[in-house]
Amino acid sequence: MVTLRLFRPDDLSAIYAISLATGDAGKDAARLYDDPRVIGNIYAAPYALLRPDLMLVAADDIGVAGYVTGALDTRAWEALLERDWWPWLRRQYADPGSASPGGWTADQQRAFTIHHPWPTPAALVEAYPAHLHMNLLERVQRRGIGSSLLRAWFDLPACQGVRAAHVGVNRGNEGGLAFWRSQAFEPLALEGLTPGRTVWMGRVQP
Repeated sequence: MVTLRLFRPDDLSAIYAISLATGDAGKDAARLYDDPRVIGNIYAAPYALLRPDLMLVAADDIGVAGYVTGALDTRAWEALLERDWWPWLRRQYADPGSASPGGWTADQQRAFTIHHPWPTPAALVEAYPAHLHMNLLERVQRRGIGSSLLRAWFDLPACQGVRAAHVGVNRGNEGGLAFWRSQAFEPLALEGLTPGRTVWMGRVQP
């Protein structure tokens, strides 16, 4: 049996583990990184610690097996990260900016993101202000858990005013792309969204 509930502080280690286990286009990224927490430090932990009221987890008899999280206002979220999150991480991770990007390790690529976060394109934020992240371990995939998590997230009291939301999906994550399409998220073609590794998808709330 899988239970959906709000994030609790004792879930944090599981959130980091799930981020790593799904960090290679939906597959296990553990072989790629020396620091197993670096992905979670970018894409999961700040949501859990700065806005725990916007993170839901899926837990079974083994433990937490998935989560959904996000921000209601992407620009405000980016400002919050710059004020309250990136500064302490920058003291932990060296900026690889002086090295050749072609020779960066996976850890250095993530460290560059910490020091030089890329702002979400303006046209995307204007049309789809909120954004989401969802990751599920394989043992709870293809069981309707993702759909249930997404519905529960939009039903959170804080999310009642969300009018449109976007996600960024790795182009190589075929399962992820199929899931978001099944949830009425459509690939977007907007100004500033250049073709690349990330497929931007959006949904307008009914």
